[in-house]
Amino acid sequence: MKRKTRPKRKTIRESKYLEGTLFLTSKGVGYVEVDQLEDDIEIAPNLLNTALHKDKVKILLHSKKGGRRKSGEIIEITKRSNVGFAGVLEKKNGNFFLIPNNQKMYANIFIPVDKLKKGKIGDLIFGKIVDWKPNRYPIGEIIKILGKPQENEAEMQAIALEKGFSEQFPIPVEESVNLIFQQSQNTSQTEIEIGKRKDFRKTLTFTIDPDDAKDFDDALSFKELEKNKYEIGIHIADVSYYVKADSVLDKEALKRATSVYLVDRTIPMLPEVLSNDLCSLKPNEDRLTFGAVFILDSTGNILEKWFGKTIIHSQKRFTYKEAQKNLNEKIGKFYRELDIINKLAKKLREKRFNEGSIDLDKEEVGFTLDKKGVPIKIEKKVRGDTNKLIEEFMLLANRKVAECFVDKKNQKNLFVYRIHDKPNKEKMNELADFLRGFGYKFKMINGMIPSKEINNILKSLNNKPEADAIQTIIIRSMAKAIYSTKNIGHYGLAFNHYTHFTSPIRRYPDIIVHRLLNNYLEGKRLNKEDWKYYEKISNISSEREKEAQEAQWASIKYKQVEYMSYHLGKVFNGVITSITNWGIYVEEKETKCEGMVKLRNIDEKKYKIGSQVKIKVIATDLKRRIIDYNFV
Repeated sequence: MKRKTRPKRKTIRESKYLEGTLFLTSKGVGYVEVDQLEDDIEIAPNLLNTALHKDKVKILLHSKKGGRRKSGEIIEITKRSNVGFAGVLEKKNGNFFLIPNNQKMYANIFIPVDKLKKGKIGDLIFGKIVDWKPNRYPIGEIIKILGKPQENEAEMQAIALEKGFSEQFPIPVEESVNLIFQQSQNTSQTEIEIGKRKDFRKTLTFTIDPDDAKDFDDALSFKELEKNKYEIGIHIADVSYYVKADSVLDKEALKRATSVYLVDRTIPMLPEVLSNDLCSLKPNEDRLTFGAVFILDSTGNILEKWFGKTIIHSQKRFTYKEAQKNLNEKIGKFYRELDIINKLAKKLREKRFNEGSIDLDKEEVGFTLDKKGVPIKIEKKVRGDTNKLIEEFMLLANRKVAECFVDKKNQKNLFVYRIHDKPNKEKMNELADFLRGFGYKFKMINGMIPSKEINNILKSLNNKPEADAIQTIIIRSMAKAIYSTKNIGHYGLAFNHYTHFTSPIRRYPDIIVHRLLNNYLEGKRLNKEDWKYYEKISNISSEREKEAQEAQWASIKYKQVEYMSYHLGKVFNGVITSITNWGIYVEEKETKCEGMVKLRNIDEKKYKIGSQVKIKVIATDLKRRIIDYNFV
């Protein structure tokens, strides 16, 4: 495992015993990250003491020998991370075992006969470890029989369950939601709530979302006030009205913390009664919302702003394609309003980049699946002006909501921010060396490449073959954006204050932000004890977001490998994305299916990252999710 680089810390007196998080390689070697130390601690496979990937552990630090890296052994597991394992049920020497798909699970799981739950040999199953003593097989039980390996439904469920996400909600949660729905039908109660809100039902309002979207978090309202002056409202579903703090529903939402987007499905954070109905800003329906309303001039300057609870009535549900068609053809429903909003969005975008926001717009792919879930087409997603229009106004709302909590009177207002730290200097130096290798020239200030210099490089890429590789390397050089009550700003966006306010149907922190903003607007202040609670929520949300992304990436990778399994022997155009000691990674240009040309199959020709090459698909492995290419 490549050692993760982190900012250098002050030298501390090392204890013989340390605590940290374990990360495993596919070969079973462990590395424990300890907050106080710059370097990871290596753990040999025979000293793991049943600890698994991402477990919180206590280790005994060994005496350092010569120039070798620090090593140790695990003496205690303080917190298990894994919720379970998916794999195939097999029988060996008369005993049943779950053979894990996860390459970082280094032991097969023994399943006693009374824990089989009618599982049959060859089934793809999901199981949990119930007991594990050192130097023995872990003992487990089957939680769910998923189906057969390589069946779409079984494989997608396996990916989700291994990350702790389920399509089923607990019965008490379903009962709670049914009660909320019944109460929502009480018209007198609804009228009382409407009376407390600013009414935008007679103001032009619409949503713009992907073709296949089922939940609509956000809507835009538009009103032309006088020449070159416009009122733009960003209205966000008021999920906090339905999801009350500490309720059964709230606790389940925090447990999930996010919706998960796999190739063929969405696993929602909230039950569909809320996510696709009561909270969704459907057209021709009154909906309760939280609004961030701005008056702008024609140059995008903000003249006035207002935040508060609103009620809207969307007149139109646009898809991105439909709204883009109206803009392109300069005709169609609400074309004039769309055109004005689009021009304002471009002004806002231009200002943002001038202030140092990094213009990363990496290509993504979409899948067309047949009835059995088999991928029959993979295409790059097209991002037009309408995608960027929505993005820009969501960024504006998120930024300005966060600025409400700026310390103006020496009072620290409790809030949940979306923060993004600066890259550490080691990664920035690696990026600089990489870019110089392609002939790019730039200045560095205090060991950092200024964001404007990065933007200049990104602008110069155009359709160069190395464009995608360079964007990928730039992204990898960045820190990970997370949630926190401790604001350090957002480096990538170049914002001093930023939060997530605009997607409460699919992100738990947004619900929290709505609650905190409402408290702030009502003049309420929270106790100092609440800070720890909200920091805990921030940490949970950051971790669950990461796990949801891993599940999404796993589903994409699975479908890419499956797609290429139907194209064995075919030749494609590719771009070299990275070069390692064991082979060269190549990405197919149209489908972005990445695979490897193994070292033994490479001739003495010189290759470099970004080179365009011809590749042939020679093998695929769905279980390990790998594609083997050869150069043609």
